[in-house]
Amino acid sequence: MNKLKILKQNTPKVPGILGKDEYFNSAVLIPLVLIDKEYYFLFEKRAANIKQGGEICFPGGRVEKTDNSVVDTALRETFEEVGIDKSKINIIGKLDVLFGPRGVLVEPVIAEIKINSLDELTINSTEVDKAFFVPLSFFENNEPEHFKIHSEVSHKSYNSKGEEEELILPNNIGNDTYYKSIRDVLVYKTEGETIWGITARLVYEVVKLLKK
Repeated sequence: MNKLKILKQNTPKVPGILGKDEYFNSAVLIPLVLIDKEYYFLFEKRAANIKQGGEICFPGGRVEKTDNSVVDTALRETFEEVGIDKSKINIIGKLDVLFGPRGVLVEPVIAEIKINSLDELTINSTEVDKAFFVPLSFFENNEPEHFKIHSEVSHKSYNSKGEEEELILPNNIGNDTYYKSIRDVLVYKTEGETIWGITARLVYEVVKLLKK
């Protein structure tokens, strides 16, 4: 068979993400709750003794091999963290994949949560300090603050055995000790908590969809 025909036959019908398995693949649920005719975001505050402790986030975590889809991941993590069963979750849709800092790939799932109050949650205290509501209208009426973060990352190379090893490239291409990057970080300051980073970006994207 002609090589170009082979390429045409085997290229993905829907392009995906090259090298996806090299990233930390995760999924999060963006929960919206209708209370007294107004929608609220349901947020979590991460427990102090875990990674990124004290930060505000949505339910979510690593995509496991046992998960059939990223939706399954989001549902599982939501149940594990705040005890909401999937029977009370109505999936609305998915946002575009988000590449976060430090090699994190996030697949966001928007959903309506059929609860009436926080009393219906079962908080997993090993992962979650607390859960709270913020009206969707707050984010519709308040633009986030924008900050620039400058990062410097050291290059280290490892062989297939996991041993650190110097990578020699022609003319020292890519052998700089550090590379620098600048990224835009969004911040929402609510009355009780500061919402920033990936979580703020997801909120911002939901609001953008509503304003279209």
